[in-house]
Amino acid sequence: MLVQRVSATRAFARTAPHVVPVLDRAVHRLTRGKVLLSARMLPGLVLTVPGARTGRPRTTPLACMPEGKVEGAWILVGSNFGRTGHPAWTANLLARPDEAVVNWRGRDIPVRATLLEGEERARVWEAALVFWPPYAAYQRRLEREIRLFRLERR
Repeated sequence: MLVQRVSATRAFARTAPHVVPVLDRAVHRLTRGKVLLSARMLPGLVLTVPGARTGRPRTTPLACMPEGKVEGAWILVGSNFGRTGHPAWTANLLARPDEAVVNWRGRDIPVRATLLEGEERARVWEAALVFWPPYAAYQRRLEREIRLFRLERR
């Protein structure tokens, strides 16, 4: 798929973080939470969590992998488009796992975040690679392990 090949490139990793979230936030706001442009490629949600240091709400549109048959659980992949550092939202979830809210299809849902580790992380990582193969290219470029989080309704 062309979109997957393009998104696995270093050029995409350099430009997308500056363009995709800005467009997503604008469209999400204009449509009152009903539309995310990036959701044309992957399911998406908007995460709001207090900043780890400031405590101020931080809102970030993110691709997600819905988990299970019942709506209410999602996997977030902290790939940061294959860039070196962990995305800021992952530090926020680590610091304040019980204070997150997702906007999913126009509804705000309070969630609890869990960092996945060990065998569970390995299993979910394999599912994430099937879901979006470019994650493998991102991981190959990085020295850090990409963080995976499970968000569940609270």
